[in-house]
Amino acid sequence: MKKVFGGPAIVLDRSDINTDEIIPAKYLTEVTKEALQPYILEDLSLGDFDPKGALLKNATVVVSRENFGCGSSREHAPWVFEVNDIHTIIAESYARIFRQNMFNCGMLAIELPKADIEKIIALEARGALQVAVDLPAQTVTVTAGSAQETFSFEISPFDKALVEAGGWVEFADARY
Repeated sequence: MKKVFGGPAIVLDRSDINTDEIIPAKYLTEVTKEALQPYILEDLSLGDFDPKGALLKNATVVVSRENFGCGSSREHAPWVFEVNDIHTIIAESYARIFRQNMFNCGMLAIELPKADIEKIIALEARGALQVAVDLPAQTVTVTAGSAQETFSFEISPFDKALVEAGGWVEFADARY
């Protein structure tokens, strides 16, 4: 496994965050993943959210609502998270292609029920969120101040193997 899962988290408290908000289409002509880095969430409209702010720059985990990554099917959306060292996204649900692209890149797209997402968002009132992921046990522990909650998640054996390998290319290289 080449990526670190868990760490400081940022909450994007909205459903239907689409791929155009994750990485605007005008940047899809960039030829490297690294060139996408400064444009992460540039067009996201969410209260006082600042895509250039310290909260996002320090985050390695995103927590959000349902249908995360909807819109156009583009690998650039997971890539922009990857080049910004965000390798874990926790949401109620995902657009199918975005979710699979996350696993293909060796990243974690963790689905939790709405009630669990509500608990995580409520924890944010107690302090900065810190997330620990135990992939073998398929658990997520979220800490804020002195409060802590642990949640279980499901991941298919194949998707887990992709994540453990570091992504589809590494998975294929090791097996074929």
